[in-house]
Amino acid sequence: MDVPQPPSPEPAAQLKPVPIVDPRLQPTPDYGTLGPGPDIAAGRPDSAGRPARPNRFTPLFAVAIGVLLAVVAASMGSAHSAWSRFARGSRGDAVSTAPTSATSARQIDRLKPQKQAEALLELAVSRSDGAVDQISTRVDSWQGKLKWDSQMATLTTAALNSSDMRVRESGIEVELAAYGLSKNSASLDDLLKSAESSDHAQKIWALWALGLMGNRGVETARVVQVLTAHLKDSDEDSRHWAVEGLALVGSNETIPLLLATMHDDASPRVREEAACGVAQSGMFTREQRMSAVPQLLNYADDRSLDAQTHGWAFEALGDITGQRLPNSAAAWRSWYENNQN
Repeated sequence: MDVPQPPSPEPAAQLKPVPIVDPRLQPTPDYGTLGPGPDIAAGRPDSAGRPARPNRFTPLFAVAIGVLLAVVAASMGSAHSAWSRFARGSRGDAVSTAPTSATSARQIDRLKPQKQAEALLELAVSRSDGAVDQISTRVDSWQGKLKWDSQMATLTTAALNSSDMRVRESGIEVELAAYGLSKNSASLDDLLKSAESSDHAQKIWALWALGLMGNRGVETARVVQVLTAHLKDSDEDSRHWAVEGLALVGSNETIPLLLATMHDDASPRVREEAACGVAQSGMFTREQRMSAVPQLLNYADDRSLDAQTHGWAFEALGDITGQRLPNSAAAWRSWYENNQN
């Protein structure tokens, strides 16, 4: 799909959000190759440095813009999840002046806002002390001064894949600032209009961005209501990105919505994305994800579901609990009954 480009920078007071399609929203080679078959993530270390088990879920934030990745990935070490799959490449001189520590506030002050955001995101992903706090302190001042480009996409992708929820939240904050979206009702109204656009690219961008806004507390109930309505859209792509948006919101009420979609949607791609949202992506805490376990146990031997969806239920159970059990509903029920607090 074509990627609309933002207009020339305007004075901050006049800057309005423009529909910018996040490069991560473009289809990647991973789509259509998941489910039973080769395990494309086998052997990749997880966030604790252990060998990852085979993972068939599509990563929520998969991105195919590898020219900036290699240095970011190296700086992250084991900070991001095993399911983050990035293309390989070289970032060149992306942040050559980046501070080595987020505590170097004076050094950061000498950078332009774009470089400040890039440097601090990279430091946050690599778990540098103080980076998340620095982003929180500065992000409002970046409004209207950041440019959304492939480098920013790569860095926010890395942040959103972090196993640290605060780093994920930082990624959301910077992404909203780079989109030119203030966290207020006026920006939300613009997004709601875009979500109903006949321009498909604008629509799916808006569904994604609505999830970002809802996560930051901007009329969250309204956002969930709108995204839920789009779960009934006739086209698969819109339902897919409504699922993504709900996972980003990360509120308690969105867990049952994702579980219902995993069970009922006609599209395997949408059902898988719903399972992934419950299990590992999005903005849910472990406690929230654990609340989905009883329903996932029901899905594991639900005869109305196909074998592929049964597999995703087992995959989700393993990701949420950290247990490695056979794909047996009886084995999982026994474990669950013996390990409830």
